[in-house]
Amino acid sequence: MFELDGKVAVVTGGGKGIGRGIARALADAGATVVIVGRDTVALRRTVEEIHDRGGEARYLQADLRDLSAPDRIIESVLTWHGRLDCWVNNAGSAMPSDVGPLLSITEDRWDRVVDLNLKSAFFASQAACRAMPKGGSIINISSRSGSQPNPNTGQYGASKAALENLTMTMAVEWGHLGIRVNAVAPGLVLTELDETPDGVMYSAERRQRQIELIPAGRLGVVDDIGPLCVYLASDESAWVSGAIIPVNGGSRVSVGYLSYLKKVRH
Repeated sequence: MFELDGKVAVVTGGGKGIGRGIARALADAGATVVIVGRDTVALRRTVEEIHDRGGEARYLQADLRDLSAPDRIIESVLTWHGRLDCWVNNAGSAMPSDVGPLLSITEDRWDRVVDLNLKSAFFASQAACRAMPKGGSIINISSRSGSQPNPNTGQYGASKAALENLTMTMAVEWGHLGIRVNAVAPGLVLTELDETPDGVMYSAERRQRQIELIPAGRLGVVDDIGPLCVYLASDESAWVSGAIIPVNGGSRVSVGYLSYLKKVRH
């Protein structure tokens, strides 16, 4: 089940973090993967890793905030492989320099976050839809931030909330074309960045505070997200479209359960 043999998938932001895990999972399931991003060193490293695991992958350097990038990417993909079956919009960011209290957010900081997380994802989806005349799967990577308040990262949460709404609308408008559009909403996932002082989860104390709010008792890792993307890219999910699927260890249960978690763990 969930085999992707013969399928071609593009993963944006595929050189690092969650995107790296998604690219590996799709390749492990048999897809030929083209990963896209700005950091050529990271892209090359992920491609080499996929090759070492027996998979097929290439990379393209591109900045998705350039709205001409998706057409160039698709042109290369079709030249190399002759088809496109799945597009994963994973590229996104909420760099500490771009977020903060809403009263201090400038137009430039707003645009840097929203343009990458929402605008670029939409126009990439539009280009991908046009390049899949026989149908296919578009997967948007959202966040738990899309469905809850996000103090100090407000425009990031707003962009993800909008992406989830857009996911459902694209699913409705493009369903007759055979295009399925779904979103995956991860909880807190540890990435390579969190092993450095710049990572939001670098602090052991902060990690522990978050773990106390997660029924599964741990933070996520990048390999927790890829398997769901494999399913959504596969033919077995042929009747799944317009879904927003959380992957968060149960961390979005209602607040009333938090006292219960503390009781059973102590």
